[in-house]
Amino acid sequence: MTASSGAAVGTYATLAAHRDRLDRASRSAQVADIVREGILNGTFLPGTRLSEPDICAALGVSRNTVREAFRTLIEERLVVHELNRGVFVRIPSADDVAEVYKCRRIVECAALRDHARTGADLGTVGAALERADHCAAQGDWTGVGTADVDFHRAVTALNDSRLLDALMASVWNELRLIFHVVADPHAFHRPYLRRNHDVYDALARGEAAASARMLADYLRDAEAQILAAYAELGRVS
Repeated sequence: MTASSGAAVGTYATLAAHRDRLDRASRSAQVADIVREGILNGTFLPGTRLSEPDICAALGVSRNTVREAFRTLIEERLVVHELNRGVFVRIPSADDVAEVYKCRRIVECAALRDHARTGADLGTVGAALERADHCAAQGDWTGVGTADVDFHRAVTALNDSRLLDALMASVWNELRLIFHVVADPHAFHRPYLRRNHDVYDALARGEAAASARMLADYLRDAEAQILAAYAELGRVS
């Protein structure tokens, strides 16, 4: 063994001191996954205080594990820590709504306009619409909202850019929070399900520019409707 290879072995051996962090990190990540799912599906609505002792008892984990999970969710802007009060599911502001829709107009409309050039497969987009239709038929309008996000995530994926997909992940999470602030999912999502079909049908016919214009109008109307609901709730920035 050469001196350099021996030094390398010694360097890697120092990692052993951190071995115990692996299981702990894994458990905190799993707790973060579980709580994140509860936030995004509406089990824990915006403004809800997340009880550290109750989460510990429910999942059989330590307080340190839950606190590490909370730190992850704070970084993802799903929860906030309030001094001397605890951790709460974040309530997006009206300014956050405007930012989300600004990002969506730039990224999603570009994906539709460029489809004539890229010719990306529309299967995932159509499958999300089918799920939304199924949820609507069952009267599951929260499920329609989830499928709506999946539809627009699939539209974004038409850009064929892993970086854009990664950048938009936080936008979709924030959008789910915004949807939960708007209290009546049936009233909100029903008209947009039809408009999703119109956008998809135009794109499938090869009318990419028309599809992008439809989506731009759709996003403008949705943003205005959400901001009006925010104003009624007194959540205007």
